[in-house]
Amino acid sequence: MNKRTHTVLAAVLAAPLALAAAGCSGGKQAGGDGRNGKNPAASEGSVVGGTPQKGGTLTVLSNQDFTHLDPARNWVMNDMDFGTRLLYRTLVTYKSAPGTQGNQLVPDLATDLGTPSNGARTWTFRLKRGVTYEDGSPVTARDVKYNVERSFSPDLPGGADYAARYLAGAEGYQGPAQGKHLDSIKTPDDHTIVFELNKPFAEFPNATVMPTFAPVPQGQDKGPRYDNRPFSSGPYKIESYDRGKKLVLVRNDKWDPKTDEVRKAYPDKLVVVMGLKANQIDDRLIASQGPDASAVSWGALRPESAAKVLPRADVRKRLLAESTNCTDMVQMHTGRAPFNDVKVRQAVQYALDRDAVLTSSGGPAFNDLSTAYMPAALFGGKQPDTLKIPATGDTAKAKQLLKEAGKPDGLSTKITVSSGDKGRAEAIQQSLGRAGIKVTIETVDPSAFYATIGDTKNRTDMVYTGWCPDYPSGSTFLPFVFDARFIKEKGNSGNHSLFRDDAAMKQMDRIAAMTDATEAGRAWQRLDGEILAKAPTVPVLIRRWPLVLGTNIAGAYGHTSFGGQIDYATVGLKDPAKSQG
Repeated sequence: MNKRTHTVLAAVLAAPLALAAAGCSGGKQAGGDGRNGKNPAASEGSVVGGTPQKGGTLTVLSNQDFTHLDPARNWVMNDMDFGTRLLYRTLVTYKSAPGTQGNQLVPDLATDLGTPSNGARTWTFRLKRGVTYEDGSPVTARDVKYNVERSFSPDLPGGADYAARYLAGAEGYQGPAQGKHLDSIKTPDDHTIVFELNKPFAEFPNATVMPTFAPVPQGQDKGPRYDNRPFSSGPYKIESYDRGKKLVLVRNDKWDPKTDEVRKAYPDKLVVVMGLKANQIDDRLIASQGPDASAVSWGALRPESAAKVLPRADVRKRLLAESTNCTDMVQMHTGRAPFNDVKVRQAVQYALDRDAVLTSSGGPAFNDLSTAYMPAALFGGKQPDTLKIPATGDTAKAKQLLKEAGKPDGLSTKITVSSGDKGRAEAIQQSLGRAGIKVTIETVDPSAFYATIGDTKNRTDMVYTGWCPDYPSGSTFLPFVFDARFIKEKGNSGNHSLFRDDAAMKQMDRIAAMTDATEAGRAWQRLDGEILAKAPTVPVLIRRWPLVLGTNIAGAYGHTSFGGQIDYATVGLKDPAKSQG
């Protein structure tokens, strides 16, 4: 289903899980400011380093390769940021701005945000004139249609599936390889593209931010090998790509900034150095010596490194720590005893010490407690706290609920977590144990985690996982996590509580059909609280994405719509002459 979210969580889990290992010391020690509810990153919601100068080489230090750069397959949050800001353009994109302004949609290839008709079942976009690829050939509406079509190809898995969900006649479509095309995408001329949907979808412009809606000319398509060398319609093109080692981007001199209000393209070159160890990256950026002064990190700062950063004002002012907008949750198997009893689930809600889980995750410097399912961005910046359960839990209330459920002596159960989440699981285990809920922890390697918890027959009663919205709308959160119609026996994703609630599903359908986005947003918020009261899962925390920048970096902020990753549309250097590479 939402592979972007899965992969993101896997990536998020890979770094913060290490947070858990050192979080007790690193988090407590480093998180004093966070205890007061203040993010220690001096730059939250603002730009670090001032306005960049044009030129120079920006270096990105990374411990991993990209999952995908092919726009038909790119559905990982950080990778989408990199691909759509640097290599290819989409019909619509996010504004380049720090804070909540970054959630704003702006036209990219298109001249506007699309025109709905037929009750939002038909969407028409008109493309700007003068947008070209790296060889100077024009970007056409047919190229956007072609990339949407190739995203259906079985040999190009991994991409966003909004086209498959919403385009009319898409069921069973296998891509354009055999010369078959989707009649529901019409291109009456080179600069007009029309999408016919299978149902009203007022938020369709949000979906066209996805790389699926970037152009790929048929003549450049090389199947799976396109992943190594996307044909650029953005400000940079690939000079070389040695998988797992190094990627070099240089300017695309056919990119016309007059057609692009989003990308600033300050550096002359970007070099991504891969395969480094995370601790080495942290130490190099903290020291910021030589070429590292012109470098940024791809991955989040490890919690162990927080103690090297937060006490030092000179380093702390180079720290970004925007929210990932992904909610971690304890999900219970609502289709199986004892968690088919709402009072037992509520007992877990009240017993859970979220503050202890936060501490085990690196402390408040890198995390925020969660009091609702959807992140704060979907509540206008602040989550509601409808249940008002203390952050440290309410053991007495939990015991009372267990007694009412006929479990006065408590119960025993199991929880499955990714191996890196063991510290979090132990905090959960201890807090539930105080209420009489004895929890056995089962850890799984991250590479097998989702397959394990996606086996609905054989999985444990509880799992620890989460969800990230694809864009700022409840439609990309609650239906993915709580709609029973998407539950699978194997490969299940999203709805790991196996929540089957007719009233909630009717509400989801009703809200999805709304054409007033503001009204729909309020309805999603109400539904969040209604589901929370039924306790299929317990929201625990929302992680941040801490990044230390080199001292020569300018124009940097964590983009709220890309999980707190640096906005590669605007980052650059203070003094290009000091860069190397």
